[in-house]
Amino acid sequence: MRFYLSTLAGHRRSVLVLLAWSTLEGVPAFFGGKLVGSAVDRGFAAGHPLAGVLWLLAFATLAVVGALGQRQVFARLGDVVEPMRDALVTRIVRGVLGDPAHRRTPDASAVAMITRHVEVVRDATAGVLIQARALLVTTLAALIGLATTATALIWLVAVPIVAALVLFGFLLPSLARRQRDVVLAEESTAEASGAVLTGLRDVAACDAAAEAYRDVVAEVDRQARASVSVAWANSLRATVIAVGGFAPIVLLVAFAPPLVASGRLTTGAALAAVVYLTTSVNPALHGLARTTSTVVMRLMVALKRLQEAAPPATAETGGETPASSEFALRDVTFGWSPDAVPVLRGLSLDLAPGDHLAVVGPSGIGKSTMAGLLTGLMPPDRGSVLFGGVPVDRVAPEIRHHAIALIPQETYLFTGTVRENLALLAPWATDRDVVEAVRKVGAAPLLDRLGGLDAELGHAGAGLSAGEAQLLALARVYLTSATVIVLDEATSHLDPAAEARVERAFAQRQGVLVVIAHRLSSALRANRVLVMDGGRPLLGTHEQLLRTSPLYGRLMLAWDPTHHEETPLPKR
Repeated sequence: MRFYLSTLAGHRRSVLVLLAWSTLEGVPAFFGGKLVGSAVDRGFAAGHPLAGVLWLLAFATLAVVGALGQRQVFARLGDVVEPMRDALVTRIVRGVLGDPAHRRTPDASAVAMITRHVEVVRDATAGVLIQARALLVTTLAALIGLATTATALIWLVAVPIVAALVLFGFLLPSLARRQRDVVLAEESTAEASGAVLTGLRDVAACDAAAEAYRDVVAEVDRQARASVSVAWANSLRATVIAVGGFAPIVLLVAFAPPLVASGRLTTGAALAAVVYLTTSVNPALHGLARTTSTVVMRLMVALKRLQEAAPPATAETGGETPASSEFALRDVTFGWSPDAVPVLRGLSLDLAPGDHLAVVGPSGIGKSTMAGLLTGLMPPDRGSVLFGGVPVDRVAPEIRHHAIALIPQETYLFTGTVRENLALLAPWATDRDVVEAVRKVGAAPLLDRLGGLDAELGHAGAGLSAGEAQLLALARVYLTSATVIVLDEATSHLDPAAEARVERAFAQRQGVLVVIAHRLSSALRANRVLVMDGGRPLLGTHEQLLRTSPLYGRLMLAWDPTHHEETPLPKR
């Protein structure tokens, strides 16, 4: 909530502009009843129809002014709401990515938080701002106008409205609980269905389709029951507000004629009271109740769930400057939880510019964890990972992000030109630099086929093969000034010859190159190899490891020398 309010406060000027236009919108609410009453008392009832028409024309003019104000209110609303939404999405994405529990597997509930709850906050904020100005400006102006125009009738309006609001207030806690149940049910449904969809192979392999169906249906039914409960609560709320808004009009119809007959109230004043009630007070009352019981409740519940499920990411406090581009890993141990068997244990390693390290081992053994430690994405449980003499996760982000580059197996391309995609991390690069990077990684034929740097790429590289997309991602990083390159199976979709060319190109940069190997041939091109098999990792040259590592020896022994370039590493 503090972050939410501080984000809105950060756009104080936009909020003040919004209120200024709202004040203009409230002008007809203040003068509307007075002008209608004057049209009757000083115009038509006094035998001056032209004067009555002029009073009504004045009312119409003010209505146009109010419409102009309302138009500007909606036009300016985005200046407040959209920056708040962007800031909230950024905060939540950082929180989710900073939580190892969300990082390991696809998390449908995390997606639901971003797509569902953030949009709830966005829409609810817009609704609150709209209804808040209706309450503060329109209703206040109308009540003041009513009090000054028809003082004798003010109590007929105040008593039923206050009674309805008090009763409505007693209903809010129950409505909040039911609304929270709906949000929790939505998340559970997303999580259950997401787990089934991401594990369809396991479901089919275990012949568990019936059990998976029952699990999803149970969550859908729970969500349906929660939604029906909220609907009943909303219907009761609507009934209370409808009675509270309609009762003043009934009382006005009952008590106004005697007051007019006794001379305590003019006909114009009675008509003015009707105008105030029907055009300003009653609509604003319904809008306020609707906002409080639905929009505000949903806003509060969504913010609470976002806080619980995606806590703010720890602020980056690192501000250290590395003295060099050398890595030093000292007795590094890492596990995904305190009770889990470490995937890395007692690793010590030095990497200097010019080093080319290949990391080999069965799939799932923790090779990508090594990449995460080197890039500072996760700190070790024990030991230290030093970059230029300082912990890598304490290096100033602006330095670390330019010095260390990680290319994962997943390729990220964006809608735009080839140039925009390749120069994303090196906006200073010239077209000549871009073309040279493309040539170095062997993507020149692909660039020619696409039509040059101005060719348009579709969403996520639509139309490209997986290997072609990887070539563009590799060229993008080659173009940067990074001194440490980590290829985490980044060439898995390339043919062996293309993979060899890419690794040689990055090795010739004379920085630190770490290759999470997809094929054993990567180990032959490296000057050192790190073998991982669940125990203490073994480090050495190819020749040394053939003598000291049974696993490495078995892998090489099983390697067909006539087709070795096509042999990927086995699964564990």
